[in-house]
Amino acid sequence: MPLVIAAIRTGHDPVGKLPEGSFHRQLEEQITCPKCDATYNLVCDYEASVGRHFAAESHRLILMLKKAIFLGHANDHKVPHFETAGVVVTSFLPEKKPLVN
Repeated sequence: MPLVIAAIRTGHDPVGKLPEGSFHRQLEEQITCPKCDATYNLVCDYEASVGRHFAAESHRLILMLKKAIFLGHANDHKVPHFETAGVVVTSFLPEKKPLVN
């Protein structure tokens, strides 16, 4: 099972499903946008996070999330939830409510 890490903006609820697993763990490390004060909490499966090789396996994924958050600064961090499991970072946007006239 590949390691899946989600980055959820502080103060927001997850928009998409959290990574599969019976228990989730919020990592102590947060990702902060270098241009502003937006912070994202990292969430992953508990079993994967306590594994021996977690630091080596998660390093590349965390770098990809950092890049996605840095690129998200251009649109005022409107994406509150990012997730990656490999070479692709998926962004989850909140549902748009239809305008009522």
